[in-house]
Amino acid sequence: MGKIYSKKALASKNLKPNKEVVSFLLNYSKALTVVKIEDKNFEIIAN
Repeated sequence: MGKIYSKKALASKNLKPNKEVVSFLLNYSKALTVVKIEDKNFEIIAN
């Protein structure tokens, strides 16, 4: 088990998202509305 956790991570540290992905996530978060009624949450996307 010690050998598994002592290996270096193979993932790259310099991750750069595409402009399209960032734009999509920002637009999605702007359109998302969460309405809480009593003990329930309703997620509404205004598109």
